[in-house]
Amino acid sequence: MSEILKEYDDSQKKSKKAYSFLVFLKYLGVSFCVVMLGMYVGNIMFGKRSLDVMLGLQHQKERLKNDVEYLKKQNARLLKEYFELKELEPESTKK
Repeated sequence: MSEILKEYDDSQKKSKKAYSFLVFLKYLGVSFCVVMLGMYVGNIMFGKRSLDVMLGLQHQKERLKNDVEYLKKQNARLLKEYFELKELEPESTKK
């Protein structure tokens, strides 16, 4: 009878070791997935094609639109001034 109990006890120890190894593998797999997900989210938020870059580019686009409008107005004013000065020149110097 004691031999049967020893065999049963040994098989229980082996199954506990296998079970604990499987639990370890599960925790390792879950930890790996969490790390990979964190890296993915970090790349989305702060990478080359991230939300932060997109918002910065939108801000830069708005600034450039405002600069274009300002330069168009300045160009129109300078063209008006140029043509006014051109009309004031004597006829002999005109080409």
